[in-house]
This record gives sequence, C-alpha cells and structure tokens, in this order.
Amino acid sequence: VLAELIEVFVSHLSESRLDCYFSTGIYKATDADVENESLSSVQQLGVEMTVRYGKYLNLLKDHAEKELCFVLMNCEKFLKQQQRTVVSSLCCLQEHYAGYDWFASSVFLIMSGDGDKTLTFLQQFSRLLVSAFLWLPRLHISMHLPVTVVESGIHPVYFCSAHYIEMLLKAELPLVFSAFHMSGFTPSQICLQWITQCFWNYMDWSEICHYIAICIFLGPDYQIYMCISVFRHLQQDILKHTEA
Repeated sequence: VLAELIEVFVSHLSESRLDCYFSTGIYKATDADVENESLSSVQQLGVEMTVRYGKYLNLLKDHAEKELCFVLMNCEKFLKQQQRTVVSSLCCLQEHYAGYDWFASSVFLIMSGDGDKTLTFLQQFSRLLVSAFLWLPRLHISMHLPVTVVESGIHPVYFCSAHYIEMLLKAELPLVFSAFHMSGFTPSQICLQWITQCFWNYMDWSEICHYIAICIFLGPDYQIYMCISVFRHLQQDILKHTEA
C-alpha cells in the first residue's frame, strides 16, 4: 500500500512544473549500459546487508541481489549526467559517491525488490526538492549546487537540516543540547549519520518507512522534526548517560 501511495504521489508531483525543483534529462535503464560496470567493495557489502535484511523482512526473493545491483549501477549512471567535473584530492569529491546508497536500497525494499519500479520512482523523485535531503547521492558533486558548495565537500543536509536541528534542539530541548555541549560531541554529527543511513540500524523497518513517507508527503522540513522527536524520545537516556 505504501509503495503504491508514494508512487502515485511522486508521479503526480513530478508532472507538475511548479513542484519540480530540479530539471533532469531523459534516462532509460538497460542491462547493456551497466553490464561492464562494477560496484565498489563498500557497495557490495551494502548490497549483501540489504538483501539479508530484505529476506528477513520477507520482502525479497532469491534473485534480489542482481536486481539491486542493477538499480544501484543505473542510479549512479543516471545521477552522473547531472554532475560537475571537480579536481580535488578529497575522497568525498571523487567521481563515485564514497558511501552506500541507503535511500535507493530503502525504496527497493518498499517496492518489494522490483528494480524497474524502483528506478522509475527514483527518476521521478529526483525532480523534487525533497530528494536533495532524503537521497544524499542525489547532490553528489551536482551541477545543481554552486561551485563553492561542491568544492567544500559539505553536503547541503549538513548546513541545512543539521544546522536547523541544532537551533531547534537548543530551543525545544535545552537539557539535551547542554548534554551534547558538555560531551564535546555535536547533535549534527549523529543526525547526519541517521539521515545518511535512512535510520537503518536505529529504527524498525515500519518506522523507516514512516520517516520516508512523512518527508515525501509533508516536505523536507519534517526530516528536522523527526530528528528532534527522536532526541525528545531519548532525553531521559541522554541525561542519565551525562550524569554517569
């Protein structure tokens, strides 16, 4: 039901010029285009974890690994059309996105391992503003960003979402904010980890689905409210750890 709901919602928005924040080229996913491509060791490990988790949730069948590799390689090729050429020694500014694509993997599980549906959804989704915040590889060395921002190697999620999380945390949960300040560890660091991993390993699958759906339906600012609500939920534990 969720898969169908987000598919229809995103398809409807992506056809509206007012809602399309990014312009994207036409891309047709084919096996021939990616058969000579290969995934990095980090991505291969991510694929194994995703397939294992998907089978544990009874969402994936036996051929899922090949299908997921097809999705990830096509995503990389599709997003590459919208990248700048940057000369830098920074690992995060190389041609390939340094980490694993947790968002695309989450959508793949929501779509029950259907690669074609996943790719169609991601291509339509990439036109919307929310894609910049939920799908981190979306803006990797992207031509949609100013050159200075790209060259800094800092993702907009860090100076947008994480910045507002810290501002709101100070106002809404001053004790939690103080606890972080005393520890010398910033809330934005842990939030960036949560957001990059789509809350995998932190929340149950149903909650991960709710997080993705809420941000798609209500807007990217709900990413910030979600993180604040998690800190509110963890407040007593955080304060107890601070005292100890």
